[in-house]
Amino acid sequence: MGDLNASLAASSSGLRAQTNRMRIAAENVANASSTADTPGGDPYRRRVPVFEEALLKESGARGVRVVGARDDPSDFRVELNPGHPAADAQGYVKLPNVDGLVEVFDMREASRAYEANLNMIEAARNMGARALELLRR
Repeated sequence: MGDLNASLAASSSGLRAQTNRMRIAAENVANASSTADTPGGDPYRRRVPVFEEALLKESGARGVRVVGARDDPSDFRVELNPGHPAADAQGYVKLPNVDGLVEVFDMREASRAYEANLNMIEAARNMGARALELLRR
């Protein structure tokens, strides 16, 4: 049963990591049109989750965890809009470095990874149930 518990723990850590990844992508989408509060200021900067391998104490398995999120260093988009409250002296407004298409693909990938981890949990549970059934005979 130790290997089954390790499988469950590793898959559970993957579920948590992918949930955080989807949350961060949703925050990026929600802030895709946010501008600065002050003229010439920086707008919302896209965030990217940071994963690391983790040794899961309860089972001894290796899993994954999100250790935080870092800013995406890519350039902001710039738009000429002299009447905007966040426009600089030349009339340009900095817009977030969020690309909706990239976020959709990231959410789709996270969703698929989440589903794969759910499938692993289901497979481990089925194997455990089948093993118990065989032991009862």
